[in-house]
Amino acid sequence: MENYLIIEVENRVGTITLNRPEKRNALDETMVNSLKDVFLSLDKNPDVKVIVLKSSGKVFCSGADLAYLQKLQEFTFEQNLADSNNLRSLFELIRSLSKVVIACVKGPTIAGGCGLLSVCDVVFATHESHFTYTEVKIGFVPAIVMVYLVKRIGEGRARELLLSARTFQAQEAHQIGYVHFLHPQEEIDNEVEKYARFLISNNSSNSMAVTKQLFQQGLDMPVEKTLDMAVALNAKTRGSDDCKKGIAAFISKEALSW
Repeated sequence: MENYLIIEVENRVGTITLNRPEKRNALDETMVNSLKDVFLSLDKNPDVKVIVLKSSGKVFCSGADLAYLQKLQEFTFEQNLADSNNLRSLFELIRSLSKVVIACVKGPTIAGGCGLLSVCDVVFATHESHFTYTEVKIGFVPAIVMVYLVKRIGEGRARELLLSARTFQAQEAHQIGYVHFLHPQEEIDNEVEKYARFLISNNSSNSMAVTKQLFQQGLDMPVEKTLDMAVALNAKTRGSDDCKKGIAAFISKEALSW
């Protein structure tokens, strides 16, 4: 893990830095497993309220490691199925974490790297960043990443991007809702830090976690079941310590300290 990721915890922010710049931060089995372990650890860490995912080098993440892709060609169907499920479990883990995950993107992001972004809650990118789902160019299929891209930007836009495999720039990514915030290269780290501090200072951890739970589970169900879940979560949250604290502070017009 030491060679693949840099982990820092400071001021209630847990930062994960992809650290394979010589491989353009490509994903292989070790990287995927390391990310799963670290995300889970930070989500359980009481000293962490927000998680930031960033990278070292000039590329955020180039997707699957080419050497690893060649190795996978020697695998049986069952082995490839297990490997695909391992990547799926990483995406599902990030998407379902109780803590807010912010991506800080500098430079190109490709294929599976784009999949990582699609499961983060909030995405910051530099104006120079660009994105490509290259799978159909190399005879592969953007199967797993498609699910998350459709959820992020809708089926129509996702179809065009995945079938064309064209590169789309940061400005377009922002316009279609793929990226939430754009900043100059020299400012983005400070802007991500400011946003993380905003969440930490202003919002209840429990309320953000429950809101994420509703997005994660409720939107995949029929409307009636989603509403049943929403009603139950609403009622449960009213009895939480955070809700009692927040309402009491609001009534007494006192400043909250989260």
